[in-house]
Amino acid sequence: MVEFPGAQVDCLKSRKADGLKIQTQIIRRSALVLLALGLALSAGAQVETVVLPKSVPDPIEPFNRVMWGFNKSVMTGVVKPTSRVYRFVIVKPVRTDIGNFGRNLMYPGRVINNLLQGKWLGARDESYRFVVNTTVGIVGLVDVGTKWHIPKSDADFGQTFGQWGWRPQFFIMLPFFGPSNERDTVGLAADTAANPLLYIAPYGFVADNPLTYLGPYSYFTYLVMYNDLSDTVNEYVRFSQAETDPYSEIQYAWTFARENQVADFQVKGQPDEASLETLQTVFFTYQDPEFPNHGETRSVKIPATGEKLKFTYWLQPGSANVVYIIPGLGGHRLSQPSLALAELVFKNGFSAVLVSSPFNSEFMEHASTAALPAYLPVDGHDLHIALTEIDHRLNQVYPNRLGNKALMGYSMGALDTLFLAATGPTNSSAATAGATNEWSLLKFDRYVAINTPVRMLHGIAKLDEYYRAPLDWPVAERAADLENTFLKVAALSRNKLTPQTSLPFDAIESKFLIGMTFRFELRDIIYSSQQRNNQGVLHHALHDFRRNPAYQEILQFSYQDYFDKFATPYYATRGLGVPAAEALEKAGDLRTYETGLRANPDIRVIVNENDFLLEDADLSWLRATFPSEQLTVFNKGGHLGNLFNPAVQKSILAALTPMRPPEVIPSK
Repeated sequence: MVEFPGAQVDCLKSRKADGLKIQTQIIRRSALVLLALGLALSAGAQVETVVLPKSVPDPIEPFNRVMWGFNKSVMTGVVKPTSRVYRFVIVKPVRTDIGNFGRNLMYPGRVINNLLQGKWLGARDESYRFVVNTTVGIVGLVDVGTKWHIPKSDADFGQTFGQWGWRPQFFIMLPFFGPSNERDTVGLAADTAANPLLYIAPYGFVADNPLTYLGPYSYFTYLVMYNDLSDTVNEYVRFSQAETDPYSEIQYAWTFARENQVADFQVKGQPDEASLETLQTVFFTYQDPEFPNHGETRSVKIPATGEKLKFTYWLQPGSANVVYIIPGLGGHRLSQPSLALAELVFKNGFSAVLVSSPFNSEFMEHASTAALPAYLPVDGHDLHIALTEIDHRLNQVYPNRLGNKALMGYSMGALDTLFLAATGPTNSSAATAGATNEWSLLKFDRYVAINTPVRMLHGIAKLDEYYRAPLDWPVAERAADLENTFLKVAALSRNKLTPQTSLPFDAIESKFLIGMTFRFELRDIIYSSQQRNNQGVLHHALHDFRRNPAYQEILQFSYQDYFDKFATPYYATRGLGVPAAEALEKAGDLRTYETGLRANPDIRVIVNENDFLLEDADLSWLRATFPSEQLTVFNKGGHLGNLFNPAVQKSILAALTPMRPPEVIPSK
């Protein structure tokens, strides 16, 4: 499952004017950057290795992680709750006017830095924008420059120092102002000095010593900062919750966010339709920006672990059928595709409940009975127990509100869904039982599997193959081509992308970006599993506040390494009764559960013919196993790449209906 957290923001703005907003903008506009996320390491046990572009060194990682935690607390505990009130009182058009006014006011810093960087056209455009916005735009409240198609040319002192040759030597997370480095920290001070409000004393007098004087006008900068944050804080908080280690992603994304190099968008090689379409998962997102905020989050105690597992849900006002949604490999309940599916079903009359993937650290650390996810019977059983506890909890809190139950999974979540469909209980009354014995596990009335793999080991082999795609480039050109791929990703993510956008990647680039995404999911899986049960495979210690050494080592392991060096030895001690490698392979193959799948008429499967996780034999088996009314096959879309397509969404909704309407229980 390839996920882009969003891709519709403008270029990075003034470092001083944005403060903590920078972190949110990186999250929003580095959608593709996070897809290509990486450290300067070699990955995979190959004769040749893929060496990724270097990030800014992070020698003070423990300090930076503490500051990241502090900033996250400020955003979550202060900015988010107060911004809810602020957005209610200050309507969107007024907030837009305030943001426009603040940007217009910072014109001196932008024009100075455009001139210092030799960007004469940029200085001219910013001057044109300032004049028209100040006059026609009523002192900058209205962005007339954009309406008149006058280009923006954002520039700050950090960028200027970079163009003058100052290469950052270490990453630093600043309190309140977020990610930076020593160069941009000095630039921040210079940007502050360029703020015209700093020099204006009350009644229009110029301050004698502006460096020690903060007049009432200078605080307007912080109002603008807060105003801008109020519209982005929810996305920031969601990102910080949904990612296993958001700090590491921001730390790397900052490297490319602050690069001044221009990407070469020429597509040199032949494109690959399946992988290019897979990248289009970026277009499948929730439509209402407030939808995630309308969900409620609770937790249930898992009997086998004694830990509490979180889940998020949206309930219809009255009794309604409910859809439980399981993400793909390593996916979090608040990941973009999960929220998009939840919104889709909710808008069409269903209640929606989200839980994290058994391969996600949240589930692993709170609901898994095994230290390593890999054996489907254990993972699926743990998931089934969690869903049963969640359903029981919701029925307690909202009696008579939950109708019939559907289980929907995509990618690896679809494999989990079909496993439960083939092996789950048939006693429909079990759903309301309070215990979680085998006989009382939740019974679903419908199972919807979207883009399921059929053989897990084939899927991971393709992920490893995709990650190694750059090895097909000539050795002498490989490093430059990889860096240019990252630069293209960073440049694309600054723009508003639509389904009509042509992604400028050839076959090697698109495959590598997919492989990169899944490789980082694997990093988090291994790190979390070894924290719970260190098998002695890793040479580096696992420290929460200094993760880079362990991360560098972990990223050297492929998915095949995970099964060979971690999962197989672990499950060899679990008494599977057959060689562990053989048991893992058999358990991860849907053909093993063919009898149960054929016997369940409530299954609906939606797949794409060109999904790279499926072999031709897999498609033939699916067609032979499920009748036409249970199986929908689209000829294009890659892996999850057509979920934004209305025809596919219509098919998803059709798979949920006709599900029996909920029984209306009369109130006493």
